[in-house]
Amino acid sequence: MAKILILYYSRDGSTAEMANLIARGVESVKGAEAVLRTVPDVSTVCEKTASTIPAEGAIYATLDDLKSCDGLALGSPTRFGNMASPLKHFLDSTTELWFSGALSGKPAGVFTSTGSMHGGQETTLLSMMLPLLHHGMMILGLPYSENALRETTSGGTPYGSSRVTTDDMPITEHEKMLCIALGSRLAKTALLLKPSA
Repeated sequence: MAKILILYYSRDGSTAEMANLIARGVESVKGAEAVLRTVPDVSTVCEKTASTIPAEGAIYATLDDLKSCDGLALGSPTRFGNMASPLKHFLDSTTELWFSGALSGKPAGVFTSTGSMHGGQETTLLSMMLPLLHHGMMILGLPYSENALRETTSGGTPYGSSRVTTDDMPITEHEKMLCIALGSRLAKTALLLKPSA
């Protein structure tokens, strides 16, 4: 089995919805398993302690989740063209994995949601790629052979899955298809790269 960790932060549920679609893509591939994890919020004024288990949704990620995965999908809402601080805070705690090379050679992809068409989706995706490159991960995007990438009028980039969220606009069919495609692509690549026992 190839275990694909889908690690994300979501405040209002849009990024979580994408994570679930990516999981669907992962699990459409025989021999692949999706593992959903999130990160706790952070405080801007003091050290904040979260419950060890969230009240709802995915459980909080640990370094062991990262260490044991065969591939990673990393997701965040867009915050001024950058990943949200809770996800960055978690990634900043991964130094021991960086030193040991625990993530080196594993495939990774990124995804984001934003409240406006020009809200910085691509720069957010790039900001999430940077620590993954430092970890030695192999970054996967979405090729233009995915028809939805050529046809979308909302979210979707070759850098990774994205979506535009507004109060009156649910996730589009193209955005859904691209999330599922990213999950499938990660799973297939992880299976190809996984050493045989």
